[in-house]
Amino acid sequence: MFSVDLHAHSRISDGQLAPRELVRHAAARGVRVLALTDHDDVAGVAEAREEASCQGMHLVSGVEISVTWRGRTIHVVGLRIDETHPVLQAGLARLRASRVERARRIAQELERIGISGSLEGAMALASEHIISRTHFARFLIEQGHAADMRGVFRKYLVKGKPGYVEHIWAGLDEAVAWIQGAGGVAVIAHPGRYDLGPRLMRELFAEFLELGGCAVEVVSGSHSQDEILRFAQLAREFGFKASRGSDYHGPGHGYVDMGRLAALPPGCVPVWHDWPEVLPAAA
Repeated sequence: MFSVDLHAHSRISDGQLAPRELVRHAAARGVRVLALTDHDDVAGVAEAREEASCQGMHLVSGVEISVTWRGRTIHVVGLRIDETHPVLQAGLARLRASRVERARRIAQELERIGISGSLEGAMALASEHIISRTHFARFLIEQGHAADMRGVFRKYLVKGKPGYVEHIWAGLDEAVAWIQGAGGVAVIAHPGRYDLGPRLMRELFAEFLELGGCAVEVVSGSHSQDEILRFAQLAREFGFKASRGSDYHGPGHGYVDMGRLAALPPGCVPVWHDWPEVLPAAA
């Protein structure tokens, strides 16, 4: 169980390590099954898979898709995808293009409060693939506007703050369809991070199930023990399989390091329970 981590980010999106470096770090921490799930991009999967083979690990091809659901942003992880599938590729390309427009609007909002050069600064910290709020956050920290990631998001980049802009991502139905079309498994990522409340959370789960969603991230690096137990119960109630991922972004930038996640609670069916290619490594 402790060898499985199905949510991690590389420099292709907003992580700090190159895909190859990320895999090496995971191997050093005892991870035997790793999913690379960069935001709206699969460009690092081939490199990560090659390094995983060298390390004697199994690499699960993945992605984390940005979704707008009832005016809120949520994330859906796709696991065991064919990262070359044309419909998936086209959908992700659309989201990456929209990120550039959002970045320009964030920079304009920050300019209004006297913070100049944020677009150029964020782009200098981003990869050639996507730009995210994390890159703006790192720029703002470097410029002395906040001490750490939590502080900078609270002060500038969440709803109601100067650097926040509304943005429309993929629909939940689109994200699930792209993942299923690419042969993958759709998973609700870190549900404990969404400000939904019990009723809306259940409505999200019900809609996700109706669309063909398969699993929920019960154990996440950002989940408390109480949240783990809560989402384990909801997963059992809705018939979802349970996933497990650190949401690792790099040294000093993440909720928990790889290899330190809690086990899935009793009664959960692991999302990988019938994946013959990973069972020996996950044992």
